[in-house]
Amino acid sequence: MDPATGYLRTINTYEGQTVNAVSSFLAPAHTVFLWSAFERTPDAPVLPLYAYAALGWGTEGFVTTGVRVDPEPRQDLDNFPQNGEEDINADKMVQDHPGNRLIKHLSHCCIVYRCPAARNYFLGRYEAPLPTSTKCNAACIGCISLQEGTSIPCTQDRIDFIPTPEEIAEVALGHIERAKNPVVSFGQGCEGEPLTNWKTLMEAISLIRRRTSGGTINLNTNASMPRALENLFDAGLDSIRVSLNSARQDLYTRYFQPANYSFEDVVESMKVANRKNRFVSVNYFVFPGVTDEPEELEAITQLQERTRFNMIQWRNLNIDPDLYLEALGGKRSSPLGIQRVMERLKEIYPSLKYGYFNPSLQK
Repeated sequence: MDPATGYLRTINTYEGQTVNAVSSFLAPAHTVFLWSAFERTPDAPVLPLYAYAALGWGTEGFVTTGVRVDPEPRQDLDNFPQNGEEDINADKMVQDHPGNRLIKHLSHCCIVYRCPAARNYFLGRYEAPLPTSTKCNAACIGCISLQEGTSIPCTQDRIDFIPTPEEIAEVALGHIERAKNPVVSFGQGCEGEPLTNWKTLMEAISLIRRRTSGGTINLNTNASMPRALENLFDAGLDSIRVSLNSARQDLYTRYFQPANYSFEDVVESMKVANRKNRFVSVNYFVFPGVTDEPEELEAITQLQERTRFNMIQWRNLNIDPDLYLEALGGKRSSPLGIQRVMERLKEIYPSLKYGYFNPSLQK
């Protein structure tokens, strides 16, 4: 923004040197308020799957714009040991459980990808991941584990086998027994949609609940199969986190590209959870300029009236901004600002929880 004119202009050089656009990538538990500014050249590639937050320079150094929405240090980098304790634990656990393929898979996630969820599992704390599904019934534009026919690199490998209920239960029970306020979650970045494998999940949940009533069993899901979800609740599932890029059906469909299910199936699943008195979070893919449109505020308000979800997890959408806006189609309306949307929803629904992580329901 040129302070002399008040207009936007593109800077190619500064004091004789070539300059480029720059952005920041916010740490987990933080929500972006503004995207980085940039101008796309005709030959530019599609950007990798990051959230490109605005970056500036202040009196004390680099600054960005956003807010911490969850105080829990679950994935703070300085909350992880520097001595490789989790890697040592992962190697030992693989040796102690040579027949459990899921433990071996999670050790790879921990050691190779430095996945915070896998690292926490091998440190015996917080939330343990339970990836199970090799396939999905949606073709999300920003899928982080499978990109077919695009130039977008995947950020991690999708699991290539379906664990047995016994393998799943062994991981979950071990975590519940040793962690404080433990959460175990189906539906991870290294898999497809877990509901496509719901019968295996149901058997695993039943095995867990035969042994213990402790811990929170959670499902991160697109909530595409209401009847399957009802069976999982009956087996002992405690909570779900439903992924939404938008509460507007047309924008949801453009991004998720669902196969054999509709947005109304998602709504019905949330209603089922409410009838079963289960905890429901919305995994809200925040994209400044879309999430904070007046029409979106109205839509998420209507969704809350219909389903009475308990929490919004304000998570940044990792995607090339141009790719996303092109996929949504049409001109966007004037945004209200992410912070204003957060404030307005709290005004309407004071008991609605905000956060970033799946909460333990036994605190």
